[in-house]
Amino acid sequence: MSGRLRTAPAPHARDVHFGVLGDFGTGSSDQKAVARSIQARRPEFIVSVGDNIYDSGTDAEFESNFLRPMGTLLSEVPLFASLGNHEYVTNQGQPYLDNLYLPSNNPKGTERYYSFDWGPVHFVALDSTCLLEITSADRCTRTEQLDWLKQDLAASSAAWKIAYFHYPLWSSGKYGSVESLRKRVAPILEAGGVDLVFTGHEHDYERTRPMKGDAEAAAGEAGITYLVVGSGGASLRPFTREQPKWSVVRDAENNGFLEVRVQGERLSAQMVTPSGQVIDSFSLTKPVAPEVGLELNAQAEPSRGVAPLDVLLAASVEPLDAQVSWRFADGRVLSGTQVRERFAAPGAHVVEVEARRGEQVVTRRLTVMVAPLEESPPTSPTPPERPGSGPSLPSRPEEPSAADDAAGCNVGGSSLMLGVLAGLGMLLRRRTRRQRRP
Repeated sequence: MSGRLRTAPAPHARDVHFGVLGDFGTGSSDQKAVARSIQARRPEFIVSVGDNIYDSGTDAEFESNFLRPMGTLLSEVPLFASLGNHEYVTNQGQPYLDNLYLPSNNPKGTERYYSFDWGPVHFVALDSTCLLEITSADRCTRTEQLDWLKQDLAASSAAWKIAYFHYPLWSSGKYGSVESLRKRVAPILEAGGVDLVFTGHEHDYERTRPMKGDAEAAAGEAGITYLVVGSGGASLRPFTREQPKWSVVRDAENNGFLEVRVQGERLSAQMVTPSGQVIDSFSLTKPVAPEVGLELNAQAEPSRGVAPLDVLLAASVEPLDAQVSWRFADGRVLSGTQVRERFAAPGAHVVEVEARRGEQVVTRRLTVMVAPLEESPPTSPTPPERPGSGPSLPSRPEEPSAADDAAGCNVGGSSLMLGVLAGLGMLLRRRTRRQRRP
């Protein structure tokens, strides 16, 4: 099976689109219908609130009730799961841990609980079975997980914070609220600035009013909205008790998933059935720091010269965490605020530089002018002049010295005498021939 996934956006992206579901891993037709509905809406990823694998979380059930019915969806949409009580039936969730690849940033480096950032949202997945101290201490302890949770939330500066796990802190379904868990976890979530909590376990859908402590948040007071999203494919359970005042909406007649979008200071969500019916929708708003403008300046040094020309391309960006890339005419792309390039061919070379930060993109263009190298005709080497010498004059024969005259060995005088004697000899021969004629 092949598929196409989208990677996470840049840390400062302001928008995110994801899905939430739980209590689905039965292999049923309802599970498959919900999976097709999610795939049709193309969220960036999914979070699961547990009971991914019924009935006992075995390896064989993982294959038949999870991978087969969810395979097409999971080939295109990443899943960030959390442990449910059904996974715990077999070796405290070990087959689940063996078959899924999840973040492992807790003290023990396991995947039982973890956190991650996606765009403007910080997500925290908890192991609520461990928080109820059902897990053996060598696998997970409540104290260790709660200490980690406090530190993790305090360290995050994300605009939005969302937690998800299996057992509900607020529910009017068959099992009701797990109050012992609420007393230990809710104060930490509130102090850490959590906005939403997704849970499951109940095979229904329910949304609360903003809650604080054991009651509704007072007017003007920050509270957490809790949702049970346990209608992902397992058999639904009808409500048997009267709807409490803190419960805004609940539904036990439809399977479906929660579709969530975060866009800057607004979070909106809707519960969608496989047929496309929306059975609940709501939105939250909160002040979010304005997005910092992206600035880009670039230059080429030198920007003109003779081929081949070596050029330093440099960019300055604000904020400094923006990603910079350089695109050349031949299709090559280089990354970094500074790159070096050799332009071998003459001409006007256009280079495009791009700065990207989240959804913000700024581009600039630089032109590097390269001239051809002019060739000069070859010349003979000229001997260097002696210092102080002027222009040279034509040379003349050297005068004979007195010693040469005395010895009769002067080259110039000997040559002249021989020439004269030869000429006299020729005249005498001609005169003799004339006298002998009759």
